[in-house]
Amino acid sequence: MTTVPFDLSLLTELTETSGVPGYEDRVRELVVREFEDSVDRVRTDAMGNVVGTLEGESDYSVAVAAHMDEIGFMVRHVRGDDDGYGFVELDALGGWDARVLKAQRVTIHAEDEDVPAVIGSPPPHTLDESEREKTPEVEDVVVDPGLPYEELTERVSPGDLVTMDQTTERVGETITGKALDDRVCLFAMLEAARRLTDPDVTIHFCATVQEEVGLRGARALGVDIDPDLALALDVTVANDIPGFDAGSHVTELGDGTAIKLKDSSVITNPKLHGRLQSLAEDEEIDHQLEILPSGGTDTAGFQHTAGAKPVGAISVPTRYLHTVTETAHVDDIAATIDLLEAFLATENGEYDYTL
Repeated sequence: MTTVPFDLSLLTELTETSGVPGYEDRVRELVVREFEDSVDRVRTDAMGNVVGTLEGESDYSVAVAAHMDEIGFMVRHVRGDDDGYGFVELDALGGWDARVLKAQRVTIHAEDEDVPAVIGSPPPHTLDESEREKTPEVEDVVVDPGLPYEELTERVSPGDLVTMDQTTERVGETITGKALDDRVCLFAMLEAARRLTDPDVTIHFCATVQEEVGLRGARALGVDIDPDLALALDVTVANDIPGFDAGSHVTELGDGTAIKLKDSSVITNPKLHGRLQSLAEDEEIDHQLEILPSGGTDTAGFQHTAGAKPVGAISVPTRYLHTVTETAHVDDIAATIDLLEAFLATENGEYDYTL
């Protein structure tokens, strides 16, 4: 088995920590902690974005972005009666496929304490054919904390947050768990910040919020920071599994980091993604090209919020996105860190990205 060439304990801590859109507090604390020894200054803003700045020798600035939030839920209703058990109904924060939610463990993050719970699934032999074939919606999902209604209403309220309960594990040549989207890229950004010293340009490492509900943190930072160039880090689809033809794979695990050409929210700057490809070839970093039919990232959030900007993106190929078993290859994670470091170490503000 391949030795993991990076700090797996930090990646595990990042992925297992909860942080849904708008409530990234726990993850933010980890990011600030990790920035303390690797950047010149750290700040947060009213939305909760974290910016760690490494001062360069020139005024030219680069923003690197990875989002802190994971898809999750907010409690919308606590139901039951005084003589029975209580149950919790949910409102989605981010894009969920409700089919993957049945029979999962979750954590309700109540005001005073975390409350463990399950999303139950009735035995199939108790359902009629129409019930078995029904495509569920998030509104149909019911969370069972195993508590009497009266006690549940004292501990859980509408507005409390809910995240999936899953550990991060090494499985063969891969890492699997919840919230690799986008904590694996947040991890890559923190690793690159730790490795870099004395860059030619000023680098703003941006841990953004609310990406899963509309790239909101990145749009705000595009205005506040107004960088000369922006590079986003996110996961991308790897449908290299049975049931998909080769043309639908988008990327493949183990083939290296992915250099984005386009997704449904952005077409990256051709000179910038060309430079990333040349760097990867020169440094012998395994890489592949990403053409994603649907889905967007913080790349688009930075592209034109403070005028036209050259933007690019580096992605980690990931299977089973937006589930609790998101899976990435250890070598692809390492290649992503290496390419990001190589790009930032060689960016001098003199490349002409004008088309």
